[in-house]
Amino acid sequence: MKKFATLTSAALLLASTASTAMADGHVKTEFKMAWTIYVGWMPWGYLEDSGIMDKWADKYEIDVEIVQINDYIEGINQFTAGAFDAVGATNMDALSIPAGGGVDTTTLIVGDYSNGNDAIIIKGEGDVSSLAGKTVNLVELSVSHYLLARALASAGLSERDLEGLVNTSDADMIAAYATDDVTHLVTWNPMAAEILADPVANSVYDSSDIPGEIVDIMWANTEVLEANPAFGKAVAGAWFEVMELMAAGDEEVLTAMAEASGTDLAGYKAQLAATEMFYTPAEAVAFTESEELKTTMVSVAEFLFENGILGEGAPSPDFVGVEYPDGTITGDSSNVKLRFDTTYMQMAADGAL
Repeated sequence: MKKFATLTSAALLLASTASTAMADGHVKTEFKMAWTIYVGWMPWGYLEDSGIMDKWADKYEIDVEIVQINDYIEGINQFTAGAFDAVGATNMDALSIPAGGGVDTTTLIVGDYSNGNDAIIIKGEGDVSSLAGKTVNLVELSVSHYLLARALASAGLSERDLEGLVNTSDADMIAAYATDDVTHLVTWNPMAAEILADPVANSVYDSSDIPGEIVDIMWANTEVLEANPAFGKAVAGAWFEVMELMAAGDEEVLTAMAEASGTDLAGYKAQLAATEMFYTPAEAVAFTESEELKTTMVSVAEFLFENGILGEGAPSPDFVGVEYPDGTITGDSSNVKLRFDTTYMQMAADGAL
C-alpha cells in the first residue's frame, strides 16, 4: 500500500525552509493536495475529476487542486518541503517523515484503516510460525515491515528468527512472487489480491489481525490549516459528500474509482471489503478520539525508533510529540509535530459546513 523512505538531505533542507516560511501562517486562496493510488484514497481523485471539490471550493471562494502523485513517498517528501498543503499518508509515515522532519502536521480527514488490505503471504501451507528460518520479501521500513513485526511477535518470534529480509519494490512484487526463489512475502492491495489469486498462495496474517493500526489519513500543514479554515471546511464538505455516495453503493461513482485504480467494479468492491472506511464524519471522529489510537501511535513510534527512522538523530521513541483531540500528548510535549484533530470532521458531523 505505502512504502517508506527517509528524507534526503535536500528534502530536509527544503522542509526547514518551508517550515520557516510558513511558521506564521498566511491567508491564501489557492491550495494543493497530493494523493496516490490506493483503495481508500481513490475518492480524492474522484473529487477532482467529478467537480465536487470545485463546487465546495467555490462555496468558500477558494481553489483546491488535488494532484495524483505516482510515487507515494515523493508526494510526502514534497508536502514536507512545502510544495503541497496536504497529502495522503499513513499514520506511520506522517510521524516519520513530515513530523520527524520538523514540519507541524495535522489530520484533516481520517479516511479509513486497512482491515485486510496488507498481508503476509507464503507459497503453500503454513502459518506465522513457519516464517522462522525463512527469507521474506517486502518493502523494508514500510507498513509491510511493521505488519511483519506485529505478526512475528504474535507467534513469539522476532526478526532475528528469520533468515533475512529482501527489500523488494512494490512495483516488482508480483514478478518476484512468480520466481521460484520467493516463497514468503509481505505486500498490499492490489498486488496482494493478484498474488492470492494463485491457488498455492496462502495469507497467514493480514492487517485485519491488527485493526486500526494502519490508518490512511489526509494530513495538512498545521500553519496553513490554522490560517485558512475555509480550506478545511471545503475539503471536509467535499469528502463526506462522496462518502455518502459510496455508502449508498452508487455504482457509477464506484466504477469510476475502480477504473482509475486499474481494476473493475468487482475488484474495487473486494478491496473496499478489506478496508474499514469511515463513511460518516461521526465514525471518523469517534475513531480519532479513541484511546486505542493513542496506544497504536506509541507502538508505531517504538517501531520507527527501533529501526532508526523516527526523525534525524531521534534519541528515543518519545522524540516527536503527538497530540490528540482531548489535548493529551504522547511523546515529547515540547516537540509536538503531529496532531490528531477532529475540527472539520466534527463540523461535517454537525452539519455546520
